[in-house]
Amino acid sequence: MTVLRGTRTMVRLALRLDRVRLSVWVLIIGVLPATTAAQYLDLYPTREALEQVTGVISNPSLVAINGPLFAAGSIGALTAWKILVTEIILVGLMAILTVIRHSRTEEETGRLELLSAGVLGRYAPLTAALLTAGVASVGAGLVATLGLLGTDQPAAGAVALGAAIALSGLFFAAVAAVAAQLTESARSATAIAVSVLGAAYLLRAVGDAGPTWASWVSPVGWAMRLRAFADEQWWTLALLAALATIAVGAAYLLNGRRDLGAGLVPQRPGPAQAEPALRSPFALAWRLHRGLLIGWLIGMAVWGGVLGGSAKGIGDAKLDNAKIADLLSRLGGSAAIVDAYLGAVLGITGLVVAAYTVQATLRLRGEEAAGRLEPLLATRTRRVQWALSHLAFAVVGTALLLAVAGAAGGLAYGSQIGDVGGQTWALLGAALVQAPAAWVLAGIGAALFGLAPRFAGLTWAALVLCLLVLEIGEILGLSQWIVDASPFAHVPKLPGAAFTAAPLLWLTVAAAGLATAGLTAFRRRDIG
Repeated sequence: MTVLRGTRTMVRLALRLDRVRLSVWVLIIGVLPATTAAQYLDLYPTREALEQVTGVISNPSLVAINGPLFAAGSIGALTAWKILVTEIILVGLMAILTVIRHSRTEEETGRLELLSAGVLGRYAPLTAALLTAGVASVGAGLVATLGLLGTDQPAAGAVALGAAIALSGLFFAAVAAVAAQLTESARSATAIAVSVLGAAYLLRAVGDAGPTWASWVSPVGWAMRLRAFADEQWWTLALLAALATIAVGAAYLLNGRRDLGAGLVPQRPGPAQAEPALRSPFALAWRLHRGLLIGWLIGMAVWGGVLGGSAKGIGDAKLDNAKIADLLSRLGGSAAIVDAYLGAVLGITGLVVAAYTVQATLRLRGEEAAGRLEPLLATRTRRVQWALSHLAFAVVGTALLLAVAGAAGGLAYGSQIGDVGGQTWALLGAALVQAPAAWVLAGIGAALFGLAPRFAGLTWAALVLCLLVLEIGEILGLSQWIVDASPFAHVPKLPGAAFTAAPLLWLTVAAAGLATAGLTAFRRRDIG
């Protein structure tokens, strides 16, 4: 077909450009289930040992984090409970970033217009982006299936978990394809698609901990309702496949109704002359960051309210078993069961907010790569002044988001137990201690931007590694020096643990040192 001419060449080009990036994604996503299952085999060698942890896992508050455990006494079901949500988030991020990179980013930089001047069909770039993300998603699911089979898990459950991973990746690739048609900016398209992923996770959390209907309107909930290793419900795959197909069809329909490089939601033209308020680099940075920051603030308020509102139910769980206490400690908690839950969810919240930190920091590279930095520096604006204006939003915005999440969680939990004031201040402080760890990622991004700008995107890899260490580091028995490499490993697990200022000071110093190194290099290197 003429409209698909050149698709094969575009797919080969995309796979060649992403051969290292996608290989790492696929291996990490694919190997995690098998390594988790192998470790659980050592931790819980008998069925009786497995059944002892069911009482805590079935508590609504813990179900809100990881989802329900569909079968007691099964290593496979326990593995799916622990890792499937993480797998869906990771494969969703991989698919979203891949589709946006090979569709909207190529249009935004002007490279796709050059390619389209040759023999290239109208739908070839979009098709190639979807096929590339699809190959990676299916590859991750296949590796996960083979790995679980290698640990002697039931074949049906292994295939079900791998299929849930693969189809989740395909669905979020389709979501990214639709988002790429709506806006002219790759950054905005990524924000839209990631927001859908976050909303799907929150709906699943609300539904699993309370009204079950919420889980059934979430694609993440559908993937989990496949019930890997627990009397699999294969028909749920049809729901994901059908919705993904509809989204892909919508993406092609929208693609045919817009001009190359344009979005269906047009950007409003600005005034002929800039407002007086835009005369400083900081004011311009505020104009560029405000939409992203406001969207995150709304999302974190909802996030904190949902997770804080789930805390009361955790007090009904029993801690009279050593295995249960061990499980809670692995979730990041302290001696008290409520504090264990709050420590766990606030640790996750810190990593979620760190995604904003990375986004705001990498705006530095985005402005340079798009060619908007050079004209700006031709004025009186100094390099470091411009860079600091963007880093200010990475630093202050991170603290603000954590404060909103902590305060919302404290209000929700405090209103349930009759201690609004005390819990609000307690969870506000417990959330804010996560900020220095997130600032370290901002420092890494700034250092890469100054020293090796082409590799600034590796800041996302640092965030993914921190997520993996938090989720499965203890379960996999990683060496302590590997765990300590994550800045989030040094954050006091408030509100249950004792507050220590020294780790937070060292993290802040490390972040400042990395940022200083990056800014120093930025002053001396060529632009572009």
